Amino acid sequence: MTIIPDQPINFSSLHRLQWEEAQQKYVILYPEGMVELNQSSAEILKLCDSTRTLAQIVSELEQKFDTTGLTNDITAFLGVALQNDWINQH
Repeated sequence: MTIIPDQPINFSSLHRLQWEEAQQKYVILYPEGMVELNQSSAEILKLCDSTRTLAQIVSELEQKFDTTGLTNDITAFLGVALQNDWINQH
């Protein structure tokens, strides 16, 4: 499975992305368990709201963190997220 660059990316309705105060980090909750996220992963997934494409997500994060060259890392993470059904594209 690969990310289709020009299609919006949506966080899965079967999962929930939320801040866990006890762990001081974002997590993905789903019926079978929980996945703890690092800050970078959480920042990417927060932008997967069915309105943004890969390029828009990359652009927003590069602006937010005043950097460039994030395309490969973000694409790789979204590929993992897609494989795990945390995100989808329609």
